[in-house]
Amino acid sequence: QVQLVESGGGLVQTGGSLRLSCAASGRTFSSYATMGWFRQAPGKEREFVAAITWRSTNTGFPDSVKGRFTISRDNAKNTVYLQMNSLKPEDTGVYYCAAAASSTLATRARGFDYWGQGTQVTVSS
Repeated sequence: QVQLVESGGGLVQTGGSLRLSCAASGRTFSSYATMGWFRQAPGKEREFVAAITWRSTNTGFPDSVKGRFTISRDNAKNTVYLQMNSLKPEDTGVYYCAAAASSTLATRARGFDYWGQGTQVTVSS
């Protein structure tokens, strides 16, 4: 079992930045080859935001955040980070951390095995 706890969400103005963290506990963090972030806005489906493989060799982002968001992980600290810059109102939502055993980069929600409770990000215009 893996427990994931997100932190770092909050209220920020358009153009601002936030850094989300996800602390993992339970099974050995590096056992989960891919870590990801998803978000869900009210009335919308959960969407992929970013993912990173175990050795940080591969990352993935949708076009909507590419160039603005970066993902990183520190396996020694059992933590994955999402740095969000140039935030827009459409980035508003609950951000979820997820863990997958996939050795290839997973970008679909069904590819992830464990999920955190989420942290709210609100970008004001």
